[in-house]
Amino acid sequence: MIPIKAAFLLLVLLGGHPAAARSETQHPGQNRRPAHHAGEQPRESGWPERIRPFGIAYLDADHLYDTVPSPFYDDSDYTPQGPLRWNTARYRRKTARTAALIDSLGLPVVALWSVENEQVVRDIAATCQGDYTYLHRTLNSLDGMDFALLYYADMFFPRYVETGRRYLYVEGILRRPAGRGPRQRFRSDTVGLVLCSEQRMFRWVVGELRDERPGIKLIVMGRLPARETAQYGLHDVHARAERAGRGNIRGRAGWIMRDRIAIDTALRVRTGDVYIRRFLLDPAGTRPLPAYDRRRYCGGTSYALPVYVYIE
Repeated sequence: MIPIKAAFLLLVLLGGHPAAARSETQHPGQNRRPAHHAGEQPRESGWPERIRPFGIAYLDADHLYDTVPSPFYDDSDYTPQGPLRWNTARYRRKTARTAALIDSLGLPVVALWSVENEQVVRDIAATCQGDYTYLHRTLNSLDGMDFALLYYADMFFPRYVETGRRYLYVEGILRRPAGRGPRQRFRSDTVGLVLCSEQRMFRWVVGELRDERPGIKLIVMGRLPARETAQYGLHDVHARAERAGRGNIRGRAGWIMRDRIAIDTALRVRTGDVYIRRFLLDPAGTRPLPAYDRRRYCGGTSYALPVYVYIE
């Protein structure tokens, strides 16, 4: 009989989560090509239902700074002369790994947290094989970290953007294929994407949106208070995975669901989980591989795994 620890390691090497095995065929982006070009008709994805699921992911890029010192905040650690020796080669490696992760997801909307500025987002989008359009806003935070959105421009159409302390709100039209047959049809919904990096901002932002924009279907991503989503008319997509022992960061006691996605109850959720692949983990296959472990350079992507959801 294979020892339990060895069995868990084998699951990771095969592409599964250490807390629960998942088939390699169950990953986001299945039955989709890496790029979806604006103006093209979406191809058949193999989903049996009339309305095919639409995938959205949230990714913490883990302090993705450029190498240029900022005059507005202290980012001296992430410069060639700083203690982390953050140089052009390391920057390019991390942007390439982040872009490879986004292409691996293969989803039409990917939300990013912890990117320094528009140039960083532009470099990620340019490195992606998928034909992504990007949206970036400066948050004027003390550490320089911003949100960004990468999306296929023929499937999501932003029309209103609002920023504040540790949050980004993007309202737009979400357009996805519906039905089968010789004539392609689409279904559209007006949705509000809420990106939060602090739980206290979730309470304030979502509460205000429910009062001021009651007809908008919300999709909230980031650090959310899991026990409070229901009172705002939201379904915690990752509660089931969390109960099964899965998470997107590794703590001393095991996996923790630090980031999650909550979907408006007016929308139908097909599935949601943590996205894990071998190239995202450390050599032992036990935890996500970051760019730095304290001050030791590791060359990884992020200390946090992405989370994703499919809606109908």
